[in-house]
Amino acid sequence: MGALSALEETLENRWEALWARVLDKEPVEVLDALRHACDDNAVVCRADRVMVPNAYDVELSDEVHDQLTRHGTNVGQALTDSLARHAERKGYEFAGPLAVHVARCPDVPNGRYRVASRVMQHVSTDGFFHAAH
Repeated sequence: MGALSALEETLENRWEALWARVLDKEPVEVLDALRHACDDNAVVCRADRVMVPNAYDVELSDEVHDQLTRHGTNVGQALTDSLARHAERKGYEFAGPLAVHVARCPDVPNGRYRVASRVMQHVSTDGFFHAAH
């Protein structure tokens, strides 16, 4: 790991620790769920190419949404930046431009958040299958 990568990872870990302290661990849990959605949907196309979905939807309960946006932080951009760094460390390629959409959803089953990933509709899923050949 290069010095710049180590510095980026250290800064990201400190940023996550600060969020966890200030906001009762919710952002770190949401970021972990995003990372899992990315990792769980990775498609190995070739030995040197791993594709992952490029669109992520984060639905937050009213309480969590209020908590995360109370400090004026652009939560969607912060999560997008963190997920992009995660993918870079893992050597993933997104199936198109990365987007993390954060929305308020009062009927989230666990009362906190729900994360889903997909390939954006305007990006052909055929690319996943053709890249493997």
